[in-house]
Parts: sequence; C-alpha cells; structure tokens
Amino acid sequence: MRSLARFPLNAAAAAVLLGGLLAGCASDPSRVQLGTPRDAVLQQLGPPTATYRFTGGERLQYSRGPAGFQVSNVDLDAAGRVQSVRQELDEGLFGNTIRPGQWRIPDVLFTYGPPYQQTRVTSFDGTVWSWRYLHINNRRFLYIYVDPTGLVDHYNVGDDLEFERWRW
Repeated sequence: MRSLARFPLNAAAAAVLLGGLLAGCASDPSRVQLGTPRDAVLQQLGPPTATYRFTGGERLQYSRGPAGFQVSNVDLDAAGRVQSVRQELDEGLFGNTIRPGQWRIPDVLFTYGPPYQQTRVTSFDGTVWSWRYLHINNRRFLYIYVDPTGLVDHYNVGDDLEFERWRW
C-alpha cells in the first residue's frame, strides 16, 4: 500500500527539479536576444568566465570548461548591447574560424578560452591544446597545435575515447 505522505515530497521534488531546469535555460547564452544591454546579460547569465576588449566592443565569454562541451561568446557593441552570440565549439565552424599561420595564443583564448588540457606529442615541436565538444551527441576533441613561438601551426579533431572502455 502506498503512503499518501510520499506525494507531497514527490511534488516538492518535482518543483525543485523544474525550477532547476528553468534556471538552467535562463543561463543558456543562446537565449540572449540581440540588442540586450550588458547589465541584463550579466543578470541573466551571471559573470562571464572571461572578458575581452576588441575594437568597437567587448566579448563576454561563457565557458563550460575545462571539461564541458561549450564555449559561448557574447559580443557587445561599443554601446554595450549584444551584437552576436555564438557557441564556438562547433565542428562546422572550425575551418572558417581557426587561422593556422596567423593566429597566436591570444587569438585562441579570445575564441575558445582556456583549453581542457595542454599536451606534447613527439611528432610536433610545440604544445597541443585541446577542448572537448559534442558533434551529433558524440564526444569529440578539438586539437590546436601551437608552435614554440606561440603561433598556431594547424588543428585537428578526433573522437574522445576516454569513456569508450565503459561501453563493454
């Protein structure tokens, strides 16, 4: 026999869960409308993980890193209003965004924020920076190869196999 005393607890738990889900939606940078003032963005999303000044405006960067899968850049114009919002860790954008031979470390940080990790490989004289992202719900990595002078040499993508062993 079910106890009626459990139902108020279940209703309370459901209310807390629903509140959490709604709060999560409110903190999603993709829901910020163009033209929103900076103060309203900060009220909606909270403090950014990084801010960058650029000619004609400011970037508010919201990273779910280092182990998350999203980096959203909210660009403000000189008047402090949202001019664009973009989730950068999108495999379809890498080829049009990353500039090997031109980008330096500040350009990488401006776009993607701090990496998940920095490693070295024997086949490249430099450091490999990596970020996790999702591509059609598959865990992937973006690898950016930075030479010893801080210049981006090239980039690559690959599957995140860290949890592959748990499938068997």
